[in-house]
Amino acid sequence: MPRPMLSFSTHSAIDEIRPADWNRLADPDTPFMRHEFLAAQERHGCVGRTLGWIPYHLALRDRDGALVAAAPCYLKSNSYGEFVFDWAWADAYARAGRRYYPKLVVASPYTPATGPRILTGDTPRRAEYAAVLIRRACEAAHGLGVSSLHWLFTSEQETTWAEQQGLMRRVGCQFHWHNAGYGCFDDLLGAFSAPKRKNVKRERRRVAEAGIRFRLLRGTEVTPEEWVQFHRLYCDTFDKRGGIPTLSLPFFQEIGRTMGEQLLLILAYQGTDLVAAAFNLVGSRTLYGRHWGCFTDFDSLHFEACYYQGLEFCIANGLQRFEPGAQGEHKISRGFLPTPTWSAHWIADPGFQKGIRHFLEMESEGMADYIADMRARSPFRADTAGARADACKGSTGT
Repeated sequence: MPRPMLSFSTHSAIDEIRPADWNRLADPDTPFMRHEFLAAQERHGCVGRTLGWIPYHLALRDRDGALVAAAPCYLKSNSYGEFVFDWAWADAYARAGRRYYPKLVVASPYTPATGPRILTGDTPRRAEYAAVLIRRACEAAHGLGVSSLHWLFTSEQETTWAEQQGLMRRVGCQFHWHNAGYGCFDDLLGAFSAPKRKNVKRERRRVAEAGIRFRLLRGTEVTPEEWVQFHRLYCDTFDKRGGIPTLSLPFFQEIGRTMGEQLLLILAYQGTDLVAAAFNLVGSRTLYGRHWGCFTDFDSLHFEACYYQGLEFCIANGLQRFEPGAQGEHKISRGFLPTPTWSAHWIADPGFQKGIRHFLEMESEGMADYIADMRARSPFRADTAGARADACKGSTGT
């Protein structure tokens, strides 16, 4: 019998797939989808049964055995670290005497950043491979008997493909910055209204007057001791907020070695004392702000370390976009405009599927109103705000 044109498989460890094969398909703008990033999480206890992220990666191969599509997938026993909130859905299942967990999630763990979740490279058959992978993933979910399958922070195009396979679209909102060809930070401020420009200058001045200086390091430049200090700051932030610091020190140390040029660590000092740090991922077009921590509170230091230093880096390096993380309406006055995000959802039970679809329709209407309201608060002058709002609408559509 001839071999099938495409064969589907699942994998309980990403190391079952060759790094070169996986990375050949990954978008260079999404470092959090690289094999090195995901493998380091598995090797160093950041995912697994204890934390409720059990690897179940998806792969599609042609008849010669070459990998043509893949997606990072996990069997989940909770909703922690996803940032697309479905606890109300889990509660509804519980009230009905049903089990919502386990479920399947296609995502980069703990990373609320938009980008392709179906890795195909730049092949002209991308839509075809994506459709097959989505269908086979739904079949796998049905075979496992899970309640649902969720594709998180997908690109708009992928979300449309998922809808064509019967999945339901969910719309969210984050606040992203878009480069309009600024030559320096003052050019960016020149596009702000006078009150917003004055506020940013005041915040930066307060940090400078406190004697704070910054060092920007790529991952390959960070010393072992600096990784230790940063990890203390990272853990302290979660401890203060009652969260779980899931990313271990060995994880950060490993990705510093294996993908260091795609890491940016911003260290803040007062004198010789490290007082704060911000961890970022660097894509080919986008900077992704991920983690922050401080030993001592200083007026406006968070804004400087997490936003303004990153904006200067983007302008200096020609990056087109800055995603500083989930949520945060305070980002608007600092140049980050509301931008839609997407996810796609397959629900096994027809009755719950109908109820959730109705919920998503109402939620989408409310989200559209929210995004419009947030855009009205743009810090940009009236003669420039419209163009930037248009850029936000389509900035994550690939």
